[in-house]
Parts: sequence; C-alpha cells; structure tokens
Amino acid sequence: MILIDAFAGTPVALSLGVPVGAYLGRAVGWQLTFGLASALTALLIVWTAFKLPNFAGQQAEDRVPLRTILRLRGIRTVLVVTGAFVLAHTILYTYIAPILADAGLPEHVEWILLDFGIASIVSIWLTGVFIDRHHRRLVVISTGLFAAAAVVLTVASSSAAVDYVAVAAWGLSFGGAATLLQSALMRAAGEHADVAQSSMVTTWNLGIGLGGLVGGALLAGFGSSSLIIATVVLLVPTVLVVILARRHAFP
Repeated sequence: MILIDAFAGTPVALSLGVPVGAYLGRAVGWQLTFGLASALTALLIVWTAFKLPNFAGQQAEDRVPLRTILRLRGIRTVLVVTGAFVLAHTILYTYIAPILADAGLPEHVEWILLDFGIASIVSIWLTGVFIDRHHRRLVVISTGLFAAAAVVLTVASSSAAVDYVAVAAWGLSFGGAATLLQSALMRAAGEHADVAQSSMVTTWNLGIGLGGLVGGALLAGFGSSSLIIATVVLLVPTVLVVILARRHAFP
C-alpha cells in the first residue's frame, strides 16, 4: 500500500494537471498558466526544503554498482517494458491535441483528458485492491489494454464516442502502471531494490523525454496518424514480452 501511495502522484498529476492546464490555457492564456505553475513549483520547493527529512546515504563500501544490478534476472526485461510503455504513452499523450484536431474533434481535448484522468484514478484504486493477489495478471491487462486502445484509435479516431471509450481504457491501463512495474523491479532486484529503483526512474524519464522528441518528429514528418501507429508498434511487442517473461520479470 505504501508503494501505491508513493507512485500515485505521477498518474494523478498527469491525469488532473494536464486537463486543468489545458482549460486554464484557453481561459486566461498560456503565459498566466505557466506563471501560476512556476509559482506553485517555487512554493513546493520551499515546503520540501523545510518538511522532508534528510536521510544519510550508503557508505562507499556498501554500495553495489549499477552494472551488477542490471545483470540480475528480470531486471532488464522490466526496464525494457517500462521504457516502451512510457515512450508509447508520452507520444500519444503529448500530442493528443493535434490527433483530435486532425480527427475533427478539437473541441474535445479537455474532456478527453479528463476522461483519461478519471480512468487513471480508478486504475490506481483497482491496482491497490488487486496487486497483492494478481500482480502478473494486472501487468498483462495493463499493457494489453493500452495496446488495444491504441489499435482502436488507429482505425476509428474520428468517432467521438469511440475515442472516449478507447481513452478510458488507456487511462485504466496507465494509472497503476508505475506501481506494477516498480513492484516487479523490486521483486527481481531483491535486497538491491533501492539501487534498482534509480534505473527505473531514469528509464521512466528517458521514455518521457524521447516520447516528446520522437512524437514531434513523427508529427512534423508524417502527420498525426503516424503517432498512433507508432504507439501500436511499440506496444504490441511489449505485450508479448510481458506474456513470455513469466519466470523472472513478471512471475
């Protein structure tokens, strides 16, 4: 449950912050919206400096090299799945506005994002309820549901009703994903879980950064339809890897 609480922050922030930001951008302008976000960030920095405790790091002789962690069975598989999942999500999520605009649904951006957000929060709750007994099933469902949603968006993105259902499925796949993947990594790493977590955070952030870059290049070169196709191309092999990695990564 502690892991659920810790990793709920990212999906909740994405799920609620982005639609609120999109609404404020339309209502009061992007300059004021970014200014408000910067002010809130400054307050958070001050609060963090005064409220969060300081913990001592490991002694040099107790540290385990990252390369040793990466040799453990299952670790690299979990990281590959994480990177592909986050990359696919970021490509689709970052450029959802041009995708909807090209589908003739530009006025639905905020509502689609809110739809995603509500489904993500439901996913966090469901993950908390079922993760202890059905961890592997949840990982398979999460990746499979995202892949299915991307396929549906590829063939029927011009229908508002279909988009809302597909995006809700995508949100259900995303909300608990951080917790599911992180717990898989910790299980595979065993006593070295603390060190392994740094590789997970790095992989997650790389997926976010590359998603914006790759998505922008695809949008500029091939149009919005290429974004959804790229998402499918990333997710279908990811689902197969999760299904096959039943011994060490996702037992």
